[in-house]
Amino acid sequence: MNNTLSLFRKIAVAEGVSYILLIFIAMPLKYFADMPLAVKYTGWAHGLLFVLYMVLLVMAWQEYKWNFKKAFLIGGASLLPFAPFWVDKKLKEDYSK
Repeated sequence: MNNTLSLFRKIAVAEGVSYILLIFIAMPLKYFADMPLAVKYTGWAHGLLFVLYMVLLVMAWQEYKWNFKKAFLIGGASLLPFAPFWVDKKLKEDYSK
């Protein structure tokens, strides 16, 4: 597996973890425990990982000549909790052969 796809898969997992932490841990801490810094720092990390996800998505899209539908679905997966893990699994299955 080449470096772009490998890095994209790692960032996809990290982005997925950061999203889950943001939604299920940091947000409740902010609103129920009056700890707004949890969202500030987790949100900042998630935002950075989201940008990296999108940049690497475009790079992989060009390198692997994915069609628009595939790139759109993989990009949209970043907006749903747990979906980036499915992206990682699917890409591993598709390109490990």
